Amino acid sequence: MRCWGVFRERAHSPGREVDDGEILRLTGKHLEERGFDVVLKSPDVLSVPGEAPPPAIFLMCEGTAVLPQLAAWEAQGVRHVNRPGAVLDTYRERMIARFAAAGVSFISSQIVSTAGAVSTPSLPVWVKRPDVHNTQDGDVVLADTEQALGAALAGLAARGMARAVLQPNVAGDLVKFYGVGGPGEAPRWFRWFHHKDQKLAGHPLDGAALERLAAAGAAALGLEVYGGDAIATAGGGLVLLDLNAWPSFALYRDEASAVIAAYLAEAFGAGRRP
Repeated sequence: MRCWGVFRERAHSPGREVDDGEILRLTGKHLEERGFDVVLKSPDVLSVPGEAPPPAIFLMCEGTAVLPQLAAWEAQGVRHVNRPGAVLDTYRERMIARFAAAGVSFISSQIVSTAGAVSTPSLPVWVKRPDVHNTQDGDVVLADTEQALGAALAGLAARGMARAVLQPNVAGDLVKFYGVGGPGEAPRWFRWFHHKDQKLAGHPLDGAALERLAAAGAAALGLEVYGGDAIATAGGGLVLLDLNAWPSFALYRDEASAVIAAYLAEAFGAGRRP
């Protein structure tokens, strides 16, 4: 079977261009070993006039310039992992709404206008752009004063963003996780680790509970290859902070690429849809 792999946009991969590229390349290599005809493409040159899309596409891209084209091909029967709509649902405002509708426990989030004064229950507070995740300075800012909050909102407004998301600063140990599996299924593969560059408090963490929380979030968005962040709190609780489509899997690249390729081979070969 022919299939394409689509790289993430460079603007959406600050400081992780190599890691993001390598996981896609290794996944493609494993698929070729399974008999697939793989072509890796930049989202900037996804197709040329007269070129028909392949039966299947695996993608890391997430920009609104390319997702509509992929969605149009999906409507014609092209199988995608992750689905374009699922990738779009990782945009922060959409993700918050999806989690709320599905009853997924998520960090308290307040959507506010960037144009005027904002009242918050307490400071410090994280100020985040309402769509994609952290792509440049100013996208995600910890504001510990009213002046800093106003400056962060003004910065987003100056870049054309009418809204922002405010989230409290939750104390605890920051955890990163990766998962692979069909929406609504238990993950076929799951790993977690503590973020570096933090002073760990050593709070208790239930790995099985984290896996269930991550899987519930992925199911709510329709993700099949995903990663995210959570906080392990002093009382042994978990707070989901973010969920992303197809991360770099940097610490587990060799292992993850083989698992992802096996999952794709099954999904593409059987034409299975979530």
